[in-house]
Amino acid sequence: MFKDGESRIKTMIQGALVIAKKDMKIYYLKPPVLIFGVLFPLFLFLSFAVGRNVPLDTLVPGMVGITLFFTASSVVPLILPWETRLKTLELLISAPIGVNTILLGDILASFIFGIIISLLPLTLGLFVFGANLVYFPILVLNIILSSFCFSCLGNIISFPPTSEPSQIMMFSNLIRLPLIFISGIFIPVSEMPAWGRIIAPLSPLTYTTELTRFALGGQTSYSPYISFVMIALFSVVFLVVGFALHKKSMPKRVQNL
Repeated sequence: MFKDGESRIKTMIQGALVIAKKDMKIYYLKPPVLIFGVLFPLFLFLSFAVGRNVPLDTLVPGMVGITLFFTASSVVPLILPWETRLKTLELLISAPIGVNTILLGDILASFIFGIIISLLPLTLGLFVFGANLVYFPILVLNIILSSFCFSCLGNIISFPPTSEPSQIMMFSNLIRLPLIFISGIFIPVSEMPAWGRIIAPLSPLTYTTELTRFALGGQTSYSPYISFVMIALFSVVFLVVGFALHKKSMPKRVQNL
């Protein structure tokens, strides 16, 4: 029985890696991914940062956090609508790998995309703005865990059984934009009004920003241990909820093929 379980896990991982590789080749350079995953967060951040005397310990963590959040959550929501429209989803579902394996592969592709793109603002912050990297292991672990967390969030966003990517992106921004403005990206949690400090913990991006700020030697409102635990908790919840929602919506999606 143990060997059967180990074999199933191995098969699931192998299948997910194949799906992720396929997604990376096809979807990384799609215009909606580049617009909503790279350009949109860039212009959103610049609109708040340019012309303001933003402290370095707020500028760089905010720049890294918003980029990681958008990039890691932008690939997954677009994959299923596209594959539903192109009728390639039927081929994947008919393969002996399971729906959860397909979803996990999509999550991995988005996870890797988030890590790669987040290195750009981080490099800019370190070598152009002169940010001081104090805790390198914490920064690396933060980027890895946060990218996975945001990818799992993107998987939840993709559950509506539609073949129109534009509908998913509208739904996506309804969820992501409020999370950004309560997360301490533009205003540190310690400087928020009382109501802001109450709702800030509801956003996983809050803990990502806090960890980035801590790794760069800045002052934080939450300890690194609490932030890591909360990101891990959000990741598990997002993953489980995403799988459950897709289990309910997948039959309707298949009917539209």
